[in-house]
Amino acid sequence: MHAHHHSGGHHHGHFHAPQAGHGRAFAIGIALNLAFVAIEAGYGFWADSMALLSDAGHNLSDVLGLAIAWGAALLARRAPTERFTYGLRSSSILAALFNAVLLLVAVGGIVWESIQRLIAPTPVAAGAMMIVAGIGIVVNGFTAFLFMGGQHDLNIRGAFLHMVADAAVSLGVVLGGLAILWTGADWIDPALSLVIAAVIVWGTWGLLKQSLALSLHGVPRGIAMPDVRNALEAMPGVARVHHLHVWAVSTTETAMTAHLVMPGGHPGDRFLAEAQRELKAHFGIGHATLQIEVHRPGTDNHGPECPLDDHVEIHGGHDHEGHDHEGHDHGGHPHP
Repeated sequence: MHAHHHSGGHHHGHFHAPQAGHGRAFAIGIALNLAFVAIEAGYGFWADSMALLSDAGHNLSDVLGLAIAWGAALLARRAPTERFTYGLRSSSILAALFNAVLLLVAVGGIVWESIQRLIAPTPVAAGAMMIVAGIGIVVNGFTAFLFMGGQHDLNIRGAFLHMVADAAVSLGVVLGGLAILWTGADWIDPALSLVIAAVIVWGTWGLLKQSLALSLHGVPRGIAMPDVRNALEAMPGVARVHHLHVWAVSTTETAMTAHLVMPGGHPGDRFLAEAQRELKAHFGIGHATLQIEVHRPGTDNHGPECPLDDHVEIHGGHDHEGHDHEGHDHGGHPHP
């Protein structure tokens, strides 16, 4: 599965809505899965199948997960305000994180109940178990198909992974029912639940790690900081780069701030526009804010060090897409 931030020509615009059809995909997915949870839980109680009940619990957590992902996708379309200068696009990162945590909590419940059943196995109606799980394969497979086109977005990818995991789980339950019919061994049902739990954890761990890193302003996967630094230092007139920061604004957008030391003087707006085009083309960084520092020998322009070394930097509140202005007053030290 691809990370959501690709190097190599991925052009991210400013106001990202979910791709066309994803709103409909969320609505259909939630409706289908809610109906299926009701059927599966009912039959799970009737057939006394822990595998069906655990799958129903997992499906219910996915309905909630889909609702959270949909809500975040809608929030991401909100325009920036004076208080939230990037809009509410970061909600997509929080949704992906919450989704992963939710899945792992559901797994905890499944594991606990399955261990109880392993200690004291109970008879299972394997036929009903297989039929209901078969319906689950169709419902989850179809829902996963609806989200197939949005893999570059961690939020949509989370929804897709959930549905694929559900379809795989339902397939496991069908095979388990078959094994119970053949062997009459009731312990297969809770043992299968534990396998299901392991599959869910394996599929969710990457999503958890990635969304947690992004929520802590970590560098998005697929972007190597040495490469970004080298690209900036290779630009004409740049002697040194410092205060370089790269972080995710949302599950599809990346921002960057950097200070470029250019002893030859401010290079003008054309240089800034070209630098930002290059950052977008090579690293998918659509929001770059560049500060030019001169540091000429023999002058008191900042001296040898950056004037902001001991100060908190507050950059990135605005998207400077090729329109940084000469003579910006940075930290009380105007540039020539």
